[in-house]
Amino acid sequence: MSRLTLRLPETLHQRLEALARQEGVSLNQYIVYSLTQQSTVSSLVHEVAIEKIAEQRASYITHLQGARIATEEEIDQVLAEREIVEPEPELTPEVIARVKKRIAAGKKSQNKRTINSN
Repeated sequence: MSRLTLRLPETLHQRLEALARQEGVSLNQYIVYSLTQQSTVSSLVHEVAIEKIAEQRASYITHLQGARIATEEEIDQVLAEREIVEPEPELTPEVIARVKKRIAAGKKSQNKRTINSN
């Protein structure tokens, strides 16, 4: 069995002693029990989180594989039919220019993927 020296704030030490007395066990037994319980719960939560992430990833991939990629013509048609509105005041000309630049870069990237897949 290992030994551990631990510095605790006095108030925490007193609280743990009181809890151990209520349970009718030594302070050492109470701390070991509490740490065991906490580490078990943490492990279970971690395992569940990992499983949930894996499920979500699998679901995302399934949905992505079933998704249809719109053609450039379809995208242009939707954009042409959309309602044009005034931008919010926070959307400065600089922000709008950066967004347009990113959209253009995305189109170039999409065109390269199309060319490479042919």
